[in-house]
Amino acid sequence: MSASLRNVHVLAARRTAVAPRNGAFGKIEVADLAAPVISALLQDTDIAAGRIDHVLMGNALYGGGNPARVAALAARLDRNVPAITLDSQCCAGLDAIIFGASLIASGQADLVIAGGVESYSRSPLRARRPREPGEAPAPYLRPPFTPWPDADPDMIEAAAALAAEREAPRQAQEEFAVESHRKAMAALDRNCNEIVEIAGLSRDAFSRHLSAAACRRLPLLAGVEDTGLTPATVAVEADAAAAVLLASDGLLAECVSKCRPVRIVRGRSGGGDPMRPGLVPISVAQTLLRETGIDPQTLFAVEIMEAFAVQAMAFIDVLRLPPDVLNRGGGALSRGHPIGASGAILAVRLFHELQACPKGSQGLAAIAAAGGLGSALLMQA
Repeated sequence: MSASLRNVHVLAARRTAVAPRNGAFGKIEVADLAAPVISALLQDTDIAAGRIDHVLMGNALYGGGNPARVAALAARLDRNVPAITLDSQCCAGLDAIIFGASLIASGQADLVIAGGVESYSRSPLRARRPREPGEAPAPYLRPPFTPWPDADPDMIEAAAALAAEREAPRQAQEEFAVESHRKAMAALDRNCNEIVEIAGLSRDAFSRHLSAAACRRLPLLAGVEDTGLTPATVAVEADAAAAVLLASDGLLAECVSKCRPVRIVRGRSGGGDPMRPGLVPISVAQTLLRETGIDPQTLFAVEIMEAFAVQAMAFIDVLRLPPDVLNRGGGALSRGHPIGASGAILAVRLFHELQACPKGSQGLAAIAAAGGLGSALLMQA
């Protein structure tokens, strides 16, 4: 942070498991996913519910309202605690943390809960109202993310175009997915430390022993055979919640935490080409690293969103990251993609990875979103 701003620390970080759409969380509303996570943050730090200054939660599919407020009340936070829901699609959960940190850095708050929550399973059906009497409502799958119909690709179309542009072989993408699942399976017990059990689920439900042979049998979802995307290289739609408890220096001295606090170095949100959204977090992360003078080769841990294998592969290639620092507990290809919660899950994962590193070690989380958006966050142990 700048010398004129206050330091911001993460005292605790928790999440639910990630469950594929219509799975273990299929009947649970978003507020009921987020509330136990909020409560766990308070329990981990012995902070009274009335001491929280603000709640910010990302969400993309709720369909209106303010699920952050509903979740805060369901978690029995004081009714005087304000809550805001952000929607920057996939970036929303990480953006909520970045904005929450800015409240503390600027002196507007001392304790903030920030994160994201999403339920594909319980998302509302979408339809546009008739323009004329007698017309039927017109169902739609997603809103526009740009004002230009010919420059507003679905994310999977944009990822397939990126794979073709970078000549990323289907086999290489599948190998990346296999490795994501391998790391997730190896870290199942370790990852349980960050998960709040809901509906009997205390581990990510989608992680499995995925083989190259199984990948070769999968059909194409988008693109062409040589560089195309398959169900193994595209993250599944999912339900989850994740959040962190942010504190100022003053509150850091007062609070007891079950984990070692981690300092937020800096966060950044940025925009880029809507036709190539997968590349935007690369430029955002590069700017962030340049501003802070951090060499990407020195990062202890990197949590990059694996919405598509090719996006994560491009991020690694351009930043020239050492393979052993990336998504050590697996990524979204082995968990699933609960849109508004995904960025917050990256931050939670990064916090817990930094628990096992030498003091002063640094980590990065980054994610892309539809419409040409990207966000990144740097933390230091």
